[in-house]
Amino acid sequence: MSAEAWGLLFLLSFLWGGSFLFNGVAVAELPPVTLVFLRVALAAAVLVAVLGARGERVRPTMAEARDAAVMGLLNNVVPFVLIVWGQKHIASGLAAIVNATTPIFAVLLTHLLTSEKAGLLKFAGVGLGLLGVAILVGPDRFDTASAALLGELACLAAAFFYGLSSVWGRRFRGRPSLPTAAWQLSASALILLPLSLAVDAPWSLPLPSPRVLAAVAALAIVSTALAYILFFRIITLAGPTSAVLVTLLVPVFAILFGTVFLGERLAPQHFAGMAVIALGLLAIDGRLPRALGRRLGRA
Repeated sequence: MSAEAWGLLFLLSFLWGGSFLFNGVAVAELPPVTLVFLRVALAAAVLVAVLGARGERVRPTMAEARDAAVMGLLNNVVPFVLIVWGQKHIASGLAAIVNATTPIFAVLLTHLLTSEKAGLLKFAGVGLGLLGVAILVGPDRFDTASAALLGELACLAAAFFYGLSSVWGRRFRGRPSLPTAAWQLSASALILLPLSLAVDAPWSLPLPSPRVLAAVAALAIVSTALAYILFFRIITLAGPTSAVLVTLLVPVFAILFGTVFLGERLAPQHFAGMAVIALGLLAIDGRLPRALGRRLGRA
């Protein structure tokens, strides 16, 4: 990876780590479905405006709209709502750690649903990742009435849907990235609008505080619209495999932000689980084990 790609990767990790902070602030006053609707609708408006300013095509074809709608459901609607709901019950840093299991589900689902089969190293990474999740939860937390456990499971389910979206997203190879992101977010907003009206009756909610409105704006513009632009730039520079490395760094920033701005504290088992998940992700990525193997082979 070039210096530019590494710099963008760290910046993207910073922005996506911030999304957990902004969720944690906004969910105190806004219900999950409405919060996610505001996030994707505002981000979609920003990206569509960027497309218009660049003179690019704004309207998708019917096939593109269909694919974007499915991608929006798997990559935005369901996981965003699950993560926000989960953050009502667990710390933002812990939600980010659980969300870091996304590549583990991506490997398993790609192996099961496509012709691309995982090798031994990737399966070792999956095993380490699942062990890390078990450490996160802990042996004393398997109480189905525990709100914290339900919050962790919601974030784990979100990671599963992100894994599904990575399988569906294979059909977007070769398509222009910025329009795809704009159409995906627009489709997500259209799906969430009636759900927000039916579930939350937003007209009956009290007006959010300026702090929450600022968090929603930052979540949409900085951690969604701008983050998507950076993400697709990294894919262009270094490929999707390198872009996945962002999942190693997001929890670091999310924990930092949660500690500094929300006064959150994580238990030692959460850091231990994160370390094991990180080892699993490094095994799935494969570059570090291969480099160590080559170095040992020359020794």
